[in-house]
Amino acid sequence: MLFADVIGQQNTKHHLLEMVAQNRLSHALLFLGKEGSGALPLALAFAQYISLLPSSAKQNAGPSLFGEPAEEIKPVFPKTADEADVFMQKKDAFSKANNYIHPDIHFSYPVISKKPGDKPVSTDYAEEWREFIQQFAYGNVYDWLQFIGAENKQGNITAEECNDIIHKLNLKSFESPYKILVMWMPEYLGKEGNKLLKLIEEPPANTLFILVAENEDLILPTILSRCQLIKLNTLETNDITNALIKRGNTEPGKAQQTAAISQGNYREALQLLQNASEDWQSLLREWLNAALKNGPAAQVKWIEEVNKLGREKQKQFLLYFIHLLQQSIRIRFAGNNPVSIAENEKDFAERLNKIASINHQQAIIAELNKAIYYIERNANAKMLFHALTIKLYHIIKNNALILTD
Repeated sequence: MLFADVIGQQNTKHHLLEMVAQNRLSHALLFLGKEGSGALPLALAFAQYISLLPSSAKQNAGPSLFGEPAEEIKPVFPKTADEADVFMQKKDAFSKANNYIHPDIHFSYPVISKKPGDKPVSTDYAEEWREFIQQFAYGNVYDWLQFIGAENKQGNITAEECNDIIHKLNLKSFESPYKILVMWMPEYLGKEGNKLLKLIEEPPANTLFILVAENEDLILPTILSRCQLIKLNTLETNDITNALIKRGNTEPGKAQQTAAISQGNYREALQLLQNASEDWQSLLREWLNAALKNGPAAQVKWIEEVNKLGREKQKQFLLYFIHLLQQSIRIRFAGNNPVSIAENEKDFAERLNKIASINHQQAIIAELNKAIYYIERNANAKMLFHALTIKLYHIIKNNALILTD
């Protein structure tokens, strides 16, 4: 993974390169970024970069032909991400690192038992992992678990995995002066993660831990306190737009609209494009009519319909509703100034302004965001959308705000 393969995050890339050049790099880093921000791709690019560096901050220039003492020179580190990419591609070990088969870069991630009684470790899924990050570097843990056929099984980073990490990192490095562990989703470490504390606190020489997480609240505090935090922002809309145009050959107008809905999440943008044929507006119109006009029978019928969509599409539908509500608010505040919105969306957004005030629109957005949160955690879709329909009715029809925890 090159830095050029990582969308946006220019300030963070520069910060990481600066820490290396100034010898301020901690032996344990936590890359923290929301889904779709690129925390994993950036960690992969940085791990690759570190693995290709010389072993010392000083390099021996070798003895002079005329007998003078050997001269020590400081290496000139790349200052920009582009320079770092050029530097990496010149190294003999670049191909191995770029194909995720470098013997000194180790990976850890949630896995499942292949059969009852198994004690799985990450290396059991090494081939699948390489294939996954080459195809879906911006994927989330749900994508990964489905990729390895987990279905409804819960992934874990097990005690056996912790023992395997300790064993691997206590071996001598093979090709690089550095040994690197990239652990994706340390949120899946249970209390057995405490096995790693001593190794993280007193690692062997030239050992680097890179933890890649989405939610620091779910990481063991004992591990969290031993890591230097590298926080990633959600992606800029322009960065996602450009990536969709260049990487996916998406038409510029469609790319811009998709990026706006994705809320800084590149994975979500790809999912939206993949399901671009879905008629979310018609589904939303049916929902509003069922909730506000047609009564319980229509509501039950609609909930049955949306229940069949599956979790990802349910999320995208709610994200689209949030997008339309945000467009409604933009129109409300624009006054006589023109707002750049697709014509079919503009008409729907203006209708939303007629049935709900800005306070009600903000309350609905809050409820939709909560619903997305619960969908991501496998909430029962029928119960969730039934409750959401009732809340929607009371917010709009009864002109009342429902504020719940």
